[in-house]
Amino acid sequence: MARITSAVFSSHIPAVGAAIDLGTTGNDYWSPVFQGFEYSKKWQADNVPDVIILVYNDHASAFDLRVVPTFGIGCSEEFESADEGWGPRPIPPVQGHPDLAWHIAQSVILDSFDMTICNDFKVDHGLTVPLSLMFEQSEAWPCRVIPFMVNVIQYPPPTGRRCFELGKALRKAVELFDEDLNVHIWGTGGMSHQLQYKRAGLINREWDLNFMNTLINDPEELTKITHPEYIREAGSEGIELVMWLIARAALGSQVDEKHRFYHVPASNTALGHLILEKAGS
Repeated sequence: MARITSAVFSSHIPAVGAAIDLGTTGNDYWSPVFQGFEYSKKWQADNVPDVIILVYNDHASAFDLRVVPTFGIGCSEEFESADEGWGPRPIPPVQGHPDLAWHIAQSVILDSFDMTICNDFKVDHGLTVPLSLMFEQSEAWPCRVIPFMVNVIQYPPPTGRRCFELGKALRKAVELFDEDLNVHIWGTGGMSHQLQYKRAGLINREWDLNFMNTLINDPEELTKITHPEYIREAGSEGIELVMWLIARAALGSQVDEKHRFYHVPASNTALGHLILEKAGS
């Protein structure tokens, strides 16, 4: 059977992608960020999966206010990089895994999660920046990727509890897939940040670090965080952290921590990153 063996968690800050594309990763501002991913790139090179299920949020590239799915899954063969206003990123297209994606859609829908099946869209920095951080730039990504979208832009977003339960359903779906696949799941977005109005630039280091500790040791406790608490403590965009709960629940209860990194500021946001392996995998 297929199995989820590892989870990667990372912020998906667009300016990080710009630094990579423009060759400014070694300057005084950005070098501390990329140094935090040196171990990650080595670990990833030694642990290339067959498929990544990459949980992220679209930033009005594939969807706008005319259609706002709460959860969506990309079932196509290929996904190109979106033009977010300054041209598509100079990266290869993402190769999907339609068979596994359709299987996951069927499994989680029959488990009572309403999933939007998406076949024609482009992926933005929410998905491509984490790929660049872990794999660097290359002519082709070394594995297949299933885009898994969550609405955290238009209120109401899903609750942390709903996301956590969806992660469990994802794990069940993968394990029911009748093919020997090594699957990684990535949770992206966050950490604390606010992009607008009077609290623009908000960063809550203490809250972020506590979130990371609890995600590793007692993730179900994080399902109690309400939408108002996310906004109050982590800023209006801190709600992206519910996507980390999907990945954490999908990995299972017992995990080994391989790497942890936290840095502020990175383009006026807090950048968080974790690598966890399923215990005994």
